[in-house]
Amino acid sequence: MTEKLLRDVEYNYKMINERIAQAAEKSGRRREDITFLAATKTVDAEVINHAISLGLDHIGENRVQELLSKYEAYDLEHCSLQFIGHLQTNKVRQIVDKVDLIQSVDSFKLAKEISAQSLKRDRTTDILVEVNIGREENKSGVFEENLEELLCQISELPAISVKGLMTIPPICDNKHKISNYFYNMHKLFLDISQKKLDNISMTILSMGMSADYYEAILEGANMVRVGSALFGARNYT
Repeated sequence: MTEKLLRDVEYNYKMINERIAQAAEKSGRRREDITFLAATKTVDAEVINHAISLGLDHIGENRVQELLSKYEAYDLEHCSLQFIGHLQTNKVRQIVDKVDLIQSVDSFKLAKEISAQSLKRDRTTDILVEVNIGREENKSGVFEENLEELLCQISELPAISVKGLMTIPPICDNKHKISNYFYNMHKLFLDISQKKLDNISMTILSMGMSADYYEAILEGANMVRVGSALFGARNYT
């Protein structure tokens, strides 16, 4: 961990917060209305904790094994830990008592396993339901037309609580096109909110990453997941 890396994180953290504040104001909201979650895949715990010392209070891991390997080192006294990647049902038991929110629930089978493992631990697990807003065949997430049915099924399960929706739209260089995906997702979020489904709370709309969090906030996101813009390019070696 070099001094330059730490200085870069400090600078990036400041710049991201300023852009979040600008986007929030432009969308008619306040900076504190937007949750800045740092996506911490491949980032050392020491670097993550340095960001937490700057004021970062939400982090998210994509991989179960990586989360477990770093779990004891996180400064969780000052930060909320979430799971934001694709989650296999056979891995639920390993993290269900370690995270505050699971962002990527895309099937009743997965929700049912989260419910069962949460019951065993006498706790309620908060989740977001993932929507495949771009209808990509190789991407996880429920299609828009199946969302309400899935939410109603999950609402019947004990020890699990839906707090909102999340999405990862298709990779796109066209700002207008990406904004349109976010607009459609926000509209879906509002439509579900207005239905006032039993045991379903639409309080979190998680969308937008390093390349497009500004546009996501403009279109209604209240949580963004930023990784490389904060910590630098991923190192997969």
